[in-house]
Amino acid sequence: MVSKRFTVGAVAAAATLALTVTGLGVPATAAPTSNRTFTVLAEDGVSAEAAIAAITAAGGSVVSRTEEVGLFQVTSDRADFASRANASGALLGAAEQRAIGRQPKLDPVEQEHLTAAARTKGVAKGHAKKMDPLDDKLWGLEMIRADRARKIEPGDRRVTVGVLDTGVDASNPDLAPNFNWALSRNFAPDLTDVDGPCEVASCLDPVGTDDGGHGTHVAGTIGAAANGFGLSGVAPKVSLVELKGGQDSGYFFLNPVVSSLVYAADAGLDVVNMSFYVDPWLYNCTANPADSPEAQAEQRTIIESMKRALNYAHRKGVTLVGALGNNHEDLGAPRTDVSSPDYGTDPYPRPIDNNSCWDLPTEGPHVIGVSSVGPSGKKADYSNYGTEQISVAAPGGWFRDGFGTDSYRTDANMILSSYPKKVLQEEGSVDANGDIVPGFEESVFKQCTAKGECGYYTYLQGTSMASPHAAGVAALIVSRFGKKEGRDGFGMSPDLVEKQLYRTAAEHACPEPRLQSYANEGRPAEFDAYCAGSLEFNGFYGYGVVDAYAAVKTPLKR
Repeated sequence: MVSKRFTVGAVAAAATLALTVTGLGVPATAAPTSNRTFTVLAEDGVSAEAAIAAITAAGGSVVSRTEEVGLFQVTSDRADFASRANASGALLGAAEQRAIGRQPKLDPVEQEHLTAAARTKGVAKGHAKKMDPLDDKLWGLEMIRADRARKIEPGDRRVTVGVLDTGVDASNPDLAPNFNWALSRNFAPDLTDVDGPCEVASCLDPVGTDDGGHGTHVAGTIGAAANGFGLSGVAPKVSLVELKGGQDSGYFFLNPVVSSLVYAADAGLDVVNMSFYVDPWLYNCTANPADSPEAQAEQRTIIESMKRALNYAHRKGVTLVGALGNNHEDLGAPRTDVSSPDYGTDPYPRPIDNNSCWDLPTEGPHVIGVSSVGPSGKKADYSNYGTEQISVAAPGGWFRDGFGTDSYRTDANMILSSYPKKVLQEEGSVDANGDIVPGFEESVFKQCTAKGECGYYTYLQGTSMASPHAAGVAALIVSRFGKKEGRDGFGMSPDLVEKQLYRTAAEHACPEPRLQSYANEGRPAEFDAYCAGSLEFNGFYGYGVVDAYAAVKTPLKR
C-alpha cells in the first residue's frame, strides 16, 4: 500500500540514476574530525559526476556515495557549505550532522518500566507451556497465533529479514543459529559525541554486536530460534541480517539509513524491519515557516532521499515494515512538534501541516505501518494511530494495561525478547559476573547452554516491538508462498506479501465509545484517541491484528 501522504506532497519524483553499487559499506578511513559532515542529495536526473562537481565547487569533499539514490556523504570545513550546496542547481540540498554533546536518545515509552516509582513483579498469564522455556511469557506470540503457525510454516532459511537497527548481538544462543554473517553489514560508525568512546579503533563496530540493545530485542521477536532454549520468535527458522543503520545511542541518521535500504535491495533481502524515525526531525516538512531556510532544505533532502530509497527497495523486492511511532497522536492530524530537532541544536515548537510534513520512514511509500496493542488487545496509550497511515496492529506491549486487575503496571504486560549482556550491565540489572542483580529477577532473564554460552532477555514496550511481530509474519508469508527466482534466488513480490498480510489479519472493531480515554491509566487528556473507520479498517487496528496462523494457512490470492 503506497503512503497516501506521498501522493499529495510537493516533492520531486524518484530519480532515475545509474544503478552502480557504490554504497554497500562504510569507507575504511574516517573523515577528518575537524570537518563538518553533510549528507547531500543530487537533483533528479543529475549524474554522479555532475553532482560531485557541484559538491566540490561548494567546498565539499565526497567521502562515500550511494549512486542508486543520488546520495553523497560529504565533509567540508566551509561554514557556508550548506547554503552553497542548497543554491546549486545540481543539488537538491544538504543535511548536516551537528555535534553538540546531547544526552543519548532514549525512548521514554520503551524505558517506562525502568523508571516506574515502584518496580512490580510480573503476573503469570496462565499460558500453556511452549516450545522454549521462556515462551510462556510471550503473550504476543499467542495473540497472533505464531505458536500455531510454526506447525505449518516455521520459516525458510532462504528468507532473509533485515533488522535495520542498532545492531544484533549474534552471541546470543537464540540468535546465533539464524544469524546471517555473510550478508550482515554496519553502516553507522560510532559518533563519540552521542555514542561515547569507540569500542574499536576504526569506530566501526564489528558485525554481530549491539551496543544499544534495541536491534537485538527486535531481532529476537522476529526470528529467535525455536531450539529448546530461551525463547522463540515469530519466524524461528528464517535468516536474520544485521543492517546497522542506527547509532549505539539510538539515533538514526539519513546516510546510514539510506545506505542500509539500498544495500538490502541489492543484496536481495525479503523483508526489512524499521523500528525508528530518521533523526533529527520527528516530522520532516517541505517548507515549515517555523524553520530556517537551511533547516527547510535539510528536511527536503531527508524527504526525497527516503522516498527514493524506499521506492528502490520496494522495486527490488523488499517488503518494508515500520513502527507507527510512540507519540500518541493521529498521524493524519499531528500536534505541534516540540521535540525537534533532537540533535544539533535545541528543539523548538513547530506547527505541523499534514499535507507537507512526514514522519519517516513510517509515512514513506510502501511502508507497512504498525500500531501497538497490549495483552488486552486495547491500543496502547502511547501508540500513534489514524486511518491515513496505519496498516495493521500487533503486540507491542503496554506496561499500564489491565487497569483494575493484578496485571496493571507489570513488566509481564510488555514484550520479552533477547538483549545484550553488556547493555544490561551498563543499565545496572546484570553485574560484572554476568549474574542478575537482586530486584531484577522478574524483568531480566538469563539462560545458559550446557557449553556455558548464555543469553539474556528483558522486557520493552513500544511500536518498535509491534513492528517486528508484523515483520515476522511477513517473513512467514514469503517462506510459505515464495518462489524460486533466477538461478539462486527465492522470494515474493512485496505487493503480494502486503496483500496476504492484510487479508488474513484478525479484524478488530473500534472501542465504544470511539473516543478512547486513558485517564484510568494516569494519562492526561492529550492521550485521548478517537478511533475512526469500520470493522474492516479503522484507525486503531488498520486491517486488524496480524495473524501468523491465518497468514500461512489461507491460500494466496495473486
